[in-house]
Amino acid sequence: MTEKEELTQEQQELFDVTIIGGGPTGLFAAFYAGVRDLKVKIIDSLPQLGGQLAELYPEKYIYDVGGFPKVRAKELVERLVEQAFQYHPEVCLNEQVQDLRKREDGVFELHTGQRVHLSRSVVITAGIGSFTPRPLPAEGASAFEGRGIYYYIDNLERFRGLSVLVIGGGDSAVDFALMLQPVASRVILIHRRDQFRAHEDSVKKLFTSGVEVKTFYELKKLHGDETLTGATIVHNKTGETEYVEVQAVVSGLGFSASLGPILNWGLQMEDNAIVVNTKMETNIPGVYAAGDIVTYPGKLKLIATGFGEAPTAINNAKTYLDPQAKLFPGHSSSRKE
Repeated sequence: MTEKEELTQEQQELFDVTIIGGGPTGLFAAFYAGVRDLKVKIIDSLPQLGGQLAELYPEKYIYDVGGFPKVRAKELVERLVEQAFQYHPEVCLNEQVQDLRKREDGVFELHTGQRVHLSRSVVITAGIGSFTPRPLPAEGASAFEGRGIYYYIDNLERFRGLSVLVIGGGDSAVDFALMLQPVASRVILIHRRDQFRAHEDSVKKLFTSGVEVKTFYELKKLHGDETLTGATIVHNKTGETEYVEVQAVVSGLGFSASLGPILNWGLQMEDNAIVVNTKMETNIPGVYAAGDIVTYPGKLKLIATGFGEAPTAINNAKTYLDPQAKLFPGHSSSRKE
């Protein structure tokens, strides 16, 4: 079989909408596409659905999703998968879309390292793109990579009974400290300033918890032989150092994100995000985007926001594919089982 014949055979199945990114927004978009009777495919570069929630924060509680006073990230992903799979979307994991091309007949070709996918429309819900943790700026840190240093928490039980040092002042660091406090023997959180970038309620809970909070402190050095045994921290105003015995360090300093190949698809970008209008349309007709990857005036990067943007993108994709279709499909409470 020639390369051309093989490619043509691969491209025989045409989908109405292909969703690039299988995180919360992508999963809800897949569900809504099913509601609109669209043939759906999800492509994700990760080995499982759920995006950052599944990959980095499965044990983390999410507090700002409607209907859940609090819900573990992994449970939220499970619910979203169950919801989306009512309509049996095709799922392709461990595949990164390298190139997006629009043919003269209006069909999109999505080229990955494994094959070419065909779609009549595209919804990009790739979050912040690929992400790598920011390294800890401390002497000896590299020696404990994978042996005491953690950039996310996927299993709380591994910290049970340990003394843990958490670093950072954003939502992740505060959430990590609050998650660890019930299971660890001791939790110390250091932050280089006395102002936190976390949600106000989370900061309030932090200071009423059993977490030892040390502001104006930074990590200077890590100690140990085969395993991590302690850390030297330094007060950045007085220069005073302090040694603390810890068996684990959890970094909440965040991740460096890269949109990778998406930057080369001809999309209008601003501040490393895709520009969309109120219809979640990009500058390429037939390509929509939703979730953390998009920007527009007043944009908020919340899961709840993505849940609103996904149906907007899907409903407008529906009318793009079928101009006679209604933009608003009716309320879900009016649907018959």
